[in-house]
Amino acid sequence: MAEAVAVRRAGGLAWCTLERPPLNLLEPEIINALRATFQDLAADSSVRVAVLTGTARAFTAGMDVRVLSELDVPRAKTLISSLHETIRVVHAAPFPVIAGIHGACLGAGFELALACDLRIATADAIFGLPEVRVGVPSVIEAALLPGMVGSARAAAMLLTGEPITASQAREWGLLNSIVARDGLRSAVETLAGKILACGPSAIRMQKELILRWRATDLASAVAYGINAFALSFANDEPREGMRAFLEKRAPAFAGEPASASEDRR
Repeated sequence: MAEAVAVRRAGGLAWCTLERPPLNLLEPEIINALRATFQDLAADSSVRVAVLTGTARAFTAGMDVRVLSELDVPRAKTLISSLHETIRVVHAAPFPVIAGIHGACLGAGFELALACDLRIATADAIFGLPEVRVGVPSVIEAALLPGMVGSARAAAMLLTGEPITASQAREWGLLNSIVARDGLRSAVETLAGKILACGPSAIRMQKELILRWRATDLASAVAYGINAFALSFANDEPREGMRAFLEKRAPAFAGEPASASEDRR
C-alpha cells in the first residue's frame, strides 16, 4: 500500500499530501502517519512553511464510517484521543500551515483544516460537521469553530450537520481565498512565497504568538509580545531586514529561528 501521507520538500516549503483516494478518509493508519509527519517537520528548523492537501477528489471527507461503526466506549476514546493529538500537532506546528482544500472537507477533515493557519479552497469545496447525522457529536477541534465564525453560525453547523459552500466559508472568514480548481497549487505557492520572503525567526515567533493569544488573556498576550519583540533583536535578522528595506533590495535572511517563549531580559 502506498504511503498514507506523501511529503515533498522544496527548500523551506514542505508539501504534505493525504494519499488515500478517492476521499482520503481518516482511519488509524493515516491519522498516525500525519502525526508522525508533522512531528518530524516540527523538529526540522529548516521547514518554514507546510502545505496540507489531499489527492484525488477531496481534501478529506472525514472519518471512515466503517471504522466508527466498529467502536465501543474504550476504543472510541482511544481513537478520538489519537485524532485529537494528530490535529493538535498540526495546530501547534512552529511554522505556518496552509490548507489547500478541494472537494469535501467534512467532519474530522474540517477540524483538521480549522487547525491550519491559512486556508485556500477551490470553488467546489464544501465544509461541514455531519457527525450528528450518524449519532455522535462533533468534538475536539470543532471547538475552534465558534471563535472563528460566531456562536450562531457554529451552532447551526453543529446541530444540523448541514454543509456550507466555499463562498459561505469565505464570507464567514474561514477562507483566505477561493480559486479555480486548476489554480489551487499556484495560489498556495504564491501565499507560501510571501511567507518565505519574511524573516524566518519573525515568522516562527509570530506563529507562536498567534497560538498563545488564542489561549490567554489580553494582558498576558501583550506581555508575550513585548518579550518576543525584544528577543527578535538577539540575532541579525531585524538589522538585515531593515537594511534591505532602506536599500530597496530583497533581504538575505539567515540563521536559526528563535522562539518567542524564551525569556531574555
